[in-house]
This record gives sequence, structure tokens and C-alpha cells, in this order.
Amino acid sequence: MSIAAILSPVFALVALAFGLLVWMGVARWGAVKAGEVRPTGGSTRAIPWPKKAQAVSDAFHNQLELPQLFYLLVALALITRAADLMFVLMSWLFVATRYAHAFVHTGSNEVRLRFPLFLAGAVILIAMWLLFALRVYLLSA
Repeated sequence: MSIAAILSPVFALVALAFGLLVWMGVARWGAVKAGEVRPTGGSTRAIPWPKKAQAVSDAFHNQLELPQLFYLLVALALITRAADLMFVLMSWLFVATRYAHAFVHTGSNEVRLRFPLFLAGAVILIAMWLLFALRVYLLSA
């Protein structure tokens, strides 16, 4: 697989994170400007953000959790040359679940819709790690 093919899902996931970061900043700035909240100078967690601003913030922070394991896996797969077509397809499936999860998170924010998307992404990522580990051990044997 080409490096571009392997890294394209990473770029797509990074674009989601940066998009949510910008959206979070705009939503928070708008809330402050409209007088909906008053910055206290302390942690932004203590501020009672409007519902939409909080949902976007939560969606952004969620992109800094599970995806870290994806980024590490892609880097290791590149180094070990263990990324193949199956790896890239699974990467795109994982990224699709993250986009869908963020869409629900910033939309209806219904947990009964959001959790299955999170779980699907987690299962795909676990499977990717297991396949990667098998490839590494089989290639080094």
C-alpha cells in the first residue's frame, strides 16, 4: 500500500478534530459575546456552556481519546510495513464511525444513537490491533 493510501484516513480524522476545534471556539466565543456565559478565568469545565457549545466541545474532546490508539497503530503499521488493503479499509471504517459519532454528538446527541457508533469504532480498532499484532508476530517468526 502506498503511504498516501495509508495516511489518508489519518488526514480525514485530523480534519474532523480540527473542524470540531474551530466549531468549538466559534460556539464558545459566540456564547461569551452574547452574554450567555461569563468567563471566570478558571477552568472552562466549570463554565455552564449552552447545550450546543457543550455538545461540540464534548465531540472535540472525544476525538482526543480513542483516536490516539488509531494514530499510534497507523504509525506502527507504517514503520513495520504491516499495512495492507485490509488495514486501509478498516481504517476508513473506523474514521467513518468517528464522523458518524461526531455528527450525532453535535446533532441530536442521543446516547442510544451515539453509543453504538462509538462501540462499532472501538470494535473495529480492537480488531485492527489484533490483526496488526498477528502480522507482526507472523512476520518476525
